This record gives sequence, structure tokens and C-alpha cells, in this order.
Amino acid sequence: MSKNIARLAVTAGLTAALSFGGVMAPVTMAFAAGTPTVATEKGKVAITDETYTGTTFKGIQIFTAKVTQDQKGDGSWDGSAAKTLSDIQWAQGNVKTLVTTALKDVTGAPDEDADAQTWAEFISKAQGSIFGEATAVDTGTTLDLIAKALERDGNLTWTTPSDSTKGSFKDLDHGYWLFVTDTPSTTSGANGNTDAYTSPIFTIVGGSDVNVAPKKDVPNVTKAVKDDKDGKFVTDDSKNVFTAANKAADSAAEQLVEYQLAGTVASNINTYVKYSYAFTDNLPSTMVPNLDGNKPVVEVKINDSVVDPTCYSATYVPGESTNALTVSFENLKEAKDKTGNPITVDGSSTVYVNYKAKLVAGKINADMLGKAQVNNVKLTYSNNPHTNGTGTTVDHPAYDYTYGIDVTKVGNDEDETGKLKTLEGVQFTLQEKDSNEFIKADGTTTTDKDGAILTTSNEGKINVVGLDEGTYILKEVTPAPGYNNSASNGVTFTIARNALKQDGTEVIPDINSANVTAAAGVVKADSAVASTGKLSFTIVDKKGSGLPLTGLNGVTFTWIAGGAVLCIGVAHLIRSRKQAEESEQE
Repeated sequence: MSKNIARLAVTAGLTAALSFGGVMAPVTMAFAAGTPTVATEKGKVAITDETYTGTTFKGIQIFTAKVTQDQKGDGSWDGSAAKTLSDIQWAQGNVKTLVTTALKDVTGAPDEDADAQTWAEFISKAQGSIFGEATAVDTGTTLDLIAKALERDGNLTWTTPSDSTKGSFKDLDHGYWLFVTDTPSTTSGANGNTDAYTSPIFTIVGGSDVNVAPKKDVPNVTKAVKDDKDGKFVTDDSKNVFTAANKAADSAAEQLVEYQLAGTVASNINTYVKYSYAFTDNLPSTMVPNLDGNKPVVEVKINDSVVDPTCYSATYVPGESTNALTVSFENLKEAKDKTGNPITVDGSSTVYVNYKAKLVAGKINADMLGKAQVNNVKLTYSNNPHTNGTGTTVDHPAYDYTYGIDVTKVGNDEDETGKLKTLEGVQFTLQEKDSNEFIKADGTTTTDKDGAILTTSNEGKINVVGLDEGTYILKEVTPAPGYNNSASNGVTFTIARNALKQDGTEVIPDINSANVTAAAGVVKADSAVASTGKLSFTIVDKKGSGLPLTGLNGVTFTWIAGGAVLCIGVAHLIRSRKQAEESEQE
């Protein structure tokens, strides 16, 4: 009798240690709180995931057993009471062979032919204290070895859900069961997040219904850009990059802008032996990351620890359709810091990638001014503890903008159509206020003034792209022939935007802040206009004027008269010489 009670206590311990992979309720041999009753009706298990409603699960029985649990006075099961297993036997099929083979090298493992009760006691003891309803099964533990062996065998017949709810199981035989993910689903949308496989769920079927949530967590990723206006990756200092990432910034051509990628890891990462993890950041074709040769310059951190570059791969593949920067870990769990010390990676860890990128001057055109240049990041991660399966997150964007000007140069006289005449060949320089550098038409800068001359086209236009928010001075250095230089002292204007929206909305400069100012009459009245990404205005030069001239007719007559006298004198000289020659001959 005492031996049976001892075995019953061990069995109760097994119940406590293995339910859901952990403790369901304190185990006691006192039954005063209710009436211990052997369950007779078939068991039910419901696995519920409110986000990934399309994910399906499957289950397999490991041990059959009689299940005893307390009932309340009204005959209902007391769900808070522990379940007790007795008369434990191996389930049908190949389960026994797979389990005993998987555990044969664990210290203290029974003989393969030992009875099911002995093996159940060993599993309970060998699992130790690594369990809990809120604790995922650790890799390499007894329960993990069992789950891995059963999941990887392709000849087992698994029990599938009873209806379309994907995780609802009915009419189950009593005993000890394992439930795992069968087919993961994705969130809505073409690029939805891929669900992660649950850590193994071990539970006792029989008595009260089993209701459980999957033991897993899908990693999340986000992307932030540091706006040079306030120099922050977040829009709210009281929040983190996942809840308040700054998604928008603006920049000049060739200006390096700072980006940050941030990703979480699965809460059940301890279930994985190997955890692959990769950021893929697709830049627009107009951008390129900061490079050292062909390799992107990145800093990778896990929480506050800078990761040794030998622990990950950083690559950049340029292209028009694919312009991707990738940072990948073959096994994130093996990451080390720069001094070679292992970095602890658990369910609370965050992985960061910091890098810089710029808008390429030669790829900026007038059509993209004020329009978001979209960078998209996605995360690829291990999603099955017992296979090499991976999942991906949805794309998370960040936006960069650039601006330009459209200036028209006219004279104050009219052409044949009655409009102010446009002036070709007028030369200007453009500088940002308080800068000693000159800005070229493509937005790049130089200290060489002659190398940055802006010349009006045959339509009287100069266009400059790739400008950042700021105040600028446009000076006329060479006017059109016959016109005066009205803007030699410069036209000052400001490209200003209000707070950038976080959704990629087009940006129109603030015309009220443009402050297009110059000497009186230099800028045509009401010509300043703001459109998408661009500020336009017209500069007027006055036509040159002549001074009054006098005496031109008298001077002309004098020249004519003098010429006539000269001609007469020459003719008279020639005739006199001829007459003299004739006289000598006579």
C-alpha cells in the first residue's frame, strides 16, 4: 500500500512538472477541497491565438492513463485542482521507440524496455525545475528532446483539430499529450508577418477542459531615421523606437543621413539551438549606404553591447530594382562583443543596426522633389525550434525628402507676345546663408565659385535640385547683354517645411516662411510660388539705357568735306605732274 502511495505521489509530481511544460497547480495528496473523481468523458483542448487565427496545430499522445481530478459540489470539474495520472501506459504506434531513443543518453535513463510508469517518473525527475506555465521549454531538456524526436519523424499519425477554429481538439483519449504548430499563418496583407511555431505544449487531457495560448512570440522590426532638425530617432522622448520611431527626414544631395534598424527576438528563443536572424533593408534606387570599398559601414548592437563584426555578415547589393543592405546572423545566440565576451540573448533582447545613407546627386531629378524616397526593412528569423524554418515580418518604411528651386530670369521689356522677355545666358551663384561653399545645379557643393556657375537656359530658367531645408542667397554675377545686373547683392529665400508627416505624404515648402527678399523691383511681385518640393520665383533685370549724343551731324559734314578737299587736292597734284611731264617733252 505504501509503495502504491509513493508511486502515486511521483505521478502527481509528473503531472505538476509536465502540464503545459510546467506547473499547473500545487500538488497535494489531500482531497478535502473537492471530490477526487476519475474522468470518463473524452477530453478537450483549445489552443487560441487571437492574432494568427489561421495557424493550425496538431497533437500526439505520449502516454495513456486514467485521470483523476477534484469535482465541485455541482459535479463540475475544479479547474484549479491538479490532475493525477494512474495506470500509465505508452500510447500506440512508434511513440515509445522515438521517446526512449531520444532520451537514452540522458543520465539515469531507464532501460528501453522499462515500463511506462518508470519512464514517466524519469521524465519528471530529469526535467528538473526548468518548467512553468509561462516558461517555454528550454532546448536540450527532456521535454525538448521528446518534442524534437516526435516532430521530426515523418511516419507518425498526428491528431488534427476538430473544426475550423484551427486549434480546437475534441474527443481526445485521456493521458499525456504533446501539441505543436502544424502550419503557421500570416497576418493580413501580401507581406504579412509569418507566425512562429509554438514551443512544445505538454498537457494532461481528461477532467477539466484545457485552454492554452501558444508559447511563442513573433519578432518585430522597425526603422527610424534621424532628422537633422532635431537629431532624434524618436518623435517622443518618453517612448522607444518601437512605439515612436521617427519615420521621416530631409537632406541635401550627398548628405549622409543616419538610419536605425531595430528588431526583437522570439520570447521562446531559449527553445532554439540555432537562431538565424537577418535584417534586409531595401533602399530606393536614388540612395546608397556609406561604404568602405564595397562593404556597408554599420554598427550592430544587442541591447547596449556592440557586436563583434565577425559574428555577422554585412553586405550591400546595388541595383535599380533591388538596392539592398543586409545584416545577418547565422546564429544570434552565439553573438560576442568586441572583447570576445558572449552576449546574453533572451526574449527581452533588442538588436540594433545603425548606418548612414545618402541621396546620390546624379539620381536626383525635378520629378522626385518633395516626394518620399522610401526605405523598407524586413526581418527574417527562425520560427521553428526543431527545423530550419524561417518567417518574415512585414516591411517597415522610413522616408527621406529633398527640395529644389525653379527661378526664371526676365527683362523689364516685353517680347513680341506682350510678355516680359526671358533672358538666356545670365549667370548666378547659389550659397546657403553663412556658408563659404557654392551649390551646383545637382545640389552638390564646392568652394570653387567658377565651378558652380548656374546659367539660365533659352527659356530663362535655372533649376537646382537636392537642397535641404535652409536659407539661401542667389546672386547674379553676369547679366544678359544689354541688361543691368539687378541681383548682384543677392536674392535671399528660405526653403522651410513644417513637421514632416510620418506616412510618406508629399511635402510642399511653406510659402509663408519663404521670405523671398531682394532690393526693390528685383523679384517680380507675387511671383514666389510653392509647389511639391519646390520654390519658384522670377528675377527682373532692367534693360540698359543710352545717354544723349550731340554734334553728330556737324562732325559728319566735317569728315565729308575734309574727304572731298583731300580728293580734289590729290587729283590736282596728279594733273599738275602730268602737265609738267608733257611740257618737258616738248
